[in-house]
Amino acid sequence: MNTAEYLKLAEVEDRMWYFRSLHAHVERALAADVRAGAAVLDAGCGTGGLILRLQQRHPEWAFAGIDFMPVACELARRRCGAATDIREASITALPFAEASFDAVVSADVVCQVENPEVAAAEFLRVLRPGGLVVINVPAYMWMWSYHDDSCQTKHRYTRPEVRTLLQGAGFAGCQATHWNALPLPVVWARRKLFRTSGDTSDVKEYPRVVDAAFGGLMAIEHAWRRLGGNWAWGTSVFALARKPG
Repeated sequence: MNTAEYLKLAEVEDRMWYFRSLHAHVERALAADVRAGAAVLDAGCGTGGLILRLQQRHPEWAFAGIDFMPVACELARRRCGAATDIREASITALPFAEASFDAVVSADVVCQVENPEVAAAEFLRVLRPGGLVVINVPAYMWMWSYHDDSCQTKHRYTRPEVRTLLQGAGFAGCQATHWNALPLPVVWARRKLFRTSGDTSDVKEYPRVVDAAFGGLMAIEHAWRRLGGNWAWGTSVFALARKPG
């Protein structure tokens, strides 16, 4: 992403409905699997919003993060504290030794690199045997819009593509679901029918009533996921898999 998008992200990440929901998906996946004292890497941490939320919920975990942009790393260091190891790096060349982490999370970042298979291999390398990878990517190339141009997206994924990516790197037990399913018609209409020449990305402050409406839809989606259900459609693909051993 460019610098302007990072600055927008820093302003709204802690309260915008999309990030609240995304972070809840990540937290639920990790909490079901990751032990106390685990080392967790946010691979593409942006301005640190996910780490900050996880720190508040799970202070027993040790966190590290990387991002390609210096401005993002500086903002993440300020927000997450000196105890969090934030480094400037790419997800295709992680600056950590093999088997350093119990879990690796990469939220909306794999879609931004030219060689996602290299990133997936790096996730596998830095995970300990049995470690968990959790990724989120935008779905469907037919949903491409101004939002992807602003966020410098390289590819939007299908669930089979995500499974193939992770399995090709050597991960096992891949599970993938869509989410952001109920708002899909609205998001499609906004990006395809009602776009304007001045649109950048959809990362921004929304009126309270709009944010609350989307938050309500997300509450329904999370309730279904807690019951063990998956979503067959949605604007994002959320996946997790495990390093063998």
